[in-house]
Amino acid sequence: MTGRIQIDLFTTLDLVAQAPGNPDEDRDGGFPFGGWQAPLFDDVVGQNVGAAISGLDALLLGRKTYDIFAAYWPNHTDGVDGAIGRQFDRVPKYVASRGTPALDWQGTTQLGPDLAAELSELRERHENIHVIGSVDFVQTLLADRLYDELGLWVYPIVLGQGKKVFPDGAVPANLELLAPPLVSANGAVLLRYGPQPGVPATGDFDTLDREA
Repeated sequence: MTGRIQIDLFTTLDLVAQAPGNPDEDRDGGFPFGGWQAPLFDDVVGQNVGAAISGLDALLLGRKTYDIFAAYWPNHTDGVDGAIGRQFDRVPKYVASRGTPALDWQGTTQLGPDLAAELSELRERHENIHVIGSVDFVQTLLADRLYDELGLWVYPIVLGQGKKVFPDGAVPANLELLAPPLVSANGAVLLRYGPQPGVPATGDFDTLDREA
């Protein structure tokens, strides 16, 4: 078995992915727009996110997102969010951190320093590994191409500040669109990309015109 690592992010048009769910989720840098996704969330997004979560069999998280999830989801296994909470509580959870996070949430393991080797082992152990949020950690996965799918829910707002999926200095990369875009009622667009080898090519339109 070779499992897949899927990154799931909510972003703005300017690809800010910081703190979509709650004002106090991540105030790094004095970020003033925490909870920006809430006014634009709709049933299409909810149903697709719910379906994706129901199919995962492992969570792979950065330290900050793990701390947020561990403080919230074990206490929300009933009610509206119950299905998500129960799934997160049930599956194994893996934390990428250089520090010493408290691993109080059941089924949690901290990854070792050799990330590539650790992820190779996770692929042999699980079929559907999802990385949710964890923007800082995601940038490492993207730079080293240690993922199989990048799923972006892109919302029709611009914030102009905050942690971006691809910040200045990101590693140049080629990607391919894995499925047709899906559009929600409130204008969010789901884009699903996979990594491709090489770096972006360049060209000259004048040369293309002559060749045509």
